[in-house]
Amino acid sequence: MKIRKFHMQYFLRTSTILLLIILTACNQQPKSKKTPTTTPVKDSIAQAKERAANLAKEEQEEEKPFVLTEENAIPFFFEYQKTHKQSKVKVYTSMGDFVIDLYDNTPYHRANMIYLSSKKYFNNTFFHRVVKDFIIQGGNTDLKMTAEKRDSIGFYLLPPDTRKGHKHVRGTVSMPSSDDVTNPHKLASPYEFFIVTTKTGAPHLNGKFTAFGMVTSGMDVVDKINHVETGSDEWPLTNVIIDSIVVID
Repeated sequence: MKIRKFHMQYFLRTSTILLLIILTACNQQPKSKKTPTTTPVKDSIAQAKERAANLAKEEQEEEKPFVLTEENAIPFFFEYQKTHKQSKVKVYTSMGDFVIDLYDNTPYHRANMIYLSSKKYFNNTFFHRVVKDFIIQGGNTDLKMTAEKRDSIGFYLLPPDTRKGHKHVRGTVSMPSSDDVTNPHKLASPYEFFIVTTKTGAPHLNGKFTAFGMVTSGMDVVDKINHVETGSDEWPLTNVIIDSIVVID
């Protein structure tokens, strides 16, 4: 009888211990499920990578250079002319210097000349067309670097502004445009300009091209350029170089 009682007590104690172990294990298992450690780390790394990618994209967009186009040129110059009121430039050439006063009431063409001069576009361009006793035309070359500068600034045209009362008298600075079916509205080429040298002016150009300035000093230099020897294509046999055009006022 005593032996049977001992076995019963031993059995009860053993059962109690096993039950406690099972309950403890059951209580511990959910805790491990409630405290994951790997997922937040993965999420943090993914979020950091995403933030870095977004930052790199923003920096790349900020560094992308501004380029003028047919769509943005007019809005750009509309704002540019408000804050850039300069109206006088000095043209330095291989044959001497002269000064151009720009008209305030042709704002897009004035702003265009100020902008391109500030961007140093005209540096090392030529007076590439000379017609004796008529005009000299500058702003182009046959050099690769000129084409590259145009590419970096952008491709755009300017609308004519011919109703401001400016005539093509001697010394007038005007902007050329192509005269063909591909340009019915005579949009102007912004990278070039011409200067009238005829003593009686060129009234047949009125209303066709935008006069946007006047040579006010150094017309003798313009005349000297107008008398250089040219080939049959009206290109001077010896290049007349525009060293720079500098905004002075």
